[in-house]
Amino acid sequence: MATADRPTTLTGRTDLSDLVRDRRAELRLSLRGVEGRTVDPATGEPLCKYSWVNKLGKGLAVDAPTYPQLRALAVALELPLGKIQDAAGAQFFGIDTVWSVSGEARALAVRADRMTPEQREQLLRLIETFAPSE
Repeated sequence: MATADRPTTLTGRTDLSDLVRDRRAELRLSLRGVEGRTVDPATGEPLCKYSWVNKLGKGLAVDAPTYPQLRALAVALELPLGKIQDAAGAQFFGIDTVWSVSGEARALAVRADRMTPEQREQLLRLIETFAPSE
């Protein structure tokens, strides 16, 4: 998607801005520190420029991040990619990720990433016995 085609922060939400700002503070990272942690190994160029991270942190209008930028931010801020994606979806597109009312489905999904393929298959079979698909 061309830069001109990407939405800017128009939803009035600051989910990603808040997450980046708060996590930077927790890690004691400067704006340059974040920029330096988002360097593309192939090109040597930062995927998240200082000025973009600065504007994002201040809640100013910025272009929606690309998927490579989201991945780079996740690495830079030592956060799960899904958390970064959820925050960006909320801020730039007004998308609220709903896993379940109780939050249990999300907890299961997060833990599933730590399982072996065999363990995931066993869990799926167990789930199927309690809640068969239609």
